[in-house]
Amino acid sequence: MLGRIPRQFIDDLLARTDIVELVDGRVPLKKAGKNYQACCPFHNEKSPSFTVSQDKQFYHCFGCGAHGNAISFLMEFDRLDFVDAIEELASHCGVEVVREENNASPAEQRQQQKVYQQKQDDYELMNQISRFYQQQLKAATDKETAINYLKGRGLSGEVVKRFGIGYISDAWDGMMKVFSPQGKANQQLIDLGMAIQGDKNRPYDRFRGRIMFPIRDKRGRVIAFGGRVLGDEKPKYLNSPETRVYHKGQELYGLYEAKQANKNLERLVVVEGYMDVVALAQHGVDYAVASLGTSTTPEQLQTLFRTVKEVICCYDGDRAGRDAAWRAMENALPLIRDGFSLKFVFVPDGEDPDSLIRKKGQKVFEGILDEAMPLSKFLVEQLMSQVEMNSLEGRAALVDSFQPYLMKMPDSVLKDAIINDIANNFGTGSEQFLAKIAKNINKQEKIKKPQGTTKTTPVRLAIALLLEHPHIVNELGDISALAPLQVPGIELLTQLLKLCQQNPEIKTAQLLEYFRGTETGNQLAKLMCWQHHVTAETAADVFLDSIEKLLNDFVEKRTEFLLQKARVKQITLQERQELQAILNA
Repeated sequence: MLGRIPRQFIDDLLARTDIVELVDGRVPLKKAGKNYQACCPFHNEKSPSFTVSQDKQFYHCFGCGAHGNAISFLMEFDRLDFVDAIEELASHCGVEVVREENNASPAEQRQQQKVYQQKQDDYELMNQISRFYQQQLKAATDKETAINYLKGRGLSGEVVKRFGIGYISDAWDGMMKVFSPQGKANQQLIDLGMAIQGDKNRPYDRFRGRIMFPIRDKRGRVIAFGGRVLGDEKPKYLNSPETRVYHKGQELYGLYEAKQANKNLERLVVVEGYMDVVALAQHGVDYAVASLGTSTTPEQLQTLFRTVKEVICCYDGDRAGRDAAWRAMENALPLIRDGFSLKFVFVPDGEDPDSLIRKKGQKVFEGILDEAMPLSKFLVEQLMSQVEMNSLEGRAALVDSFQPYLMKMPDSVLKDAIINDIANNFGTGSEQFLAKIAKNINKQEKIKKPQGTTKTTPVRLAIALLLEHPHIVNELGDISALAPLQVPGIELLTQLLKLCQQNPEIKTAQLLEYFRGTETGNQLAKLMCWQHHVTAETAADVFLDSIEKLLNDFVEKRTEFLLQKARVKQITLQERQELQAILNA
């Protein structure tokens, strides 16, 4: 198993990284004083409370409390584990990850090896199965049936290869015979959703007699499959269940392939089926993805908007398609900010994106995408269809029906435009309408508990200032004078002082990284978010004042203790000398 990533490498990586550049590549930031701001990507909010500090190389949301350095951001935003986040950051900086020998205890190494190996085995097995399905498209006894089906759908060999499309014959154990001939891999195949536990403890293939579409994660690893029948059997599509490597509400079929085909993606088209994605790619629209369920989830929409600024949902024009569009719109409302757009295309009855592009071609299809219906128009049309527009009561009900949807949206130019449009076109002034919305928001918002203020103590303030300005340790000199002190937090302060002295060039993000995953790390992160109102210019002086106050308090208490002992004649000679020295100082 690979060894640990050295602390020095992590420090160097953080030193190379500009967190503002990293975050801005995923969440557009705006300058706000010396920091940068945006609406928080980790919770829904109407006005920006997410702050990124270039000086501290640290982000913090005053709304939900999310915080951390560049590594933390990648872990949360890209949903990566720690090692994957390090590898992603190293790739961003153009360096290779360095490893050291594994110095963990034998028991720890065995556990690490077990977890690591299970993960690698899962990915490798899924990859092997994918290759097997692709090979079966060339070698199965009924391969011609599958090949003719794909040709009949207008797919070329190049596109089939690009998406890794394969085939499995209609046999109960075609895959199981290859990957678990003696039953050794039975449980793993069941856990990964590739097999179903049958009677008499004999698992059988989940996918049989189907064209197979591998589903890849953002790193291109096969994590699941979708299978389509060649005829009219039911179900037409069969998908992998949730597994330890596959969470369907977070993944998008075709996103990896779209990124591979377009280094600078500008928009993504969301369609309903795997075949739609592949057919669109066949005809030059190589930026389509498919949600892996009945509707596009908030997590999938977050992924979409983290990738591009324009998302177009292309659904059937029937009731089911419009319902799916409505759910997608509801999930997207909290994510729509200035510069981002969600649009809708509804294909004619009897058509789907696959059939439409085959009939009309790429140019006409992309023209339809260019004329996609904006979210605002879709919202208005859908709500208008639910009321009687010819009556005052109906128009009043329409105005009221907008409010819950507008309340989900963050403050933006689009939101203001929708409000003005509703107010001007449906019988009420915009100021009156705005007042009504504000009143309802106040009614519906839960009463927030006042946040507890951080009590200012010399130790707490010294730690907070040292975290923000590690270089001020140079102002202190010898820290051994703090050794006798016995006040809460002094051990942590001393530990931080030593770290800063041992690493003169250390920055805030690196300092915090030393305590990742510990309770101390959580406490330090809270102090990083503390608004103590000490400016950078006065930080060193305030820091030294805090240390001086700690020492003075200690001397004062020590003096009172020794004087008390002297009064009752219990003071030792050594203590008497100490008291004399204090009084003469």
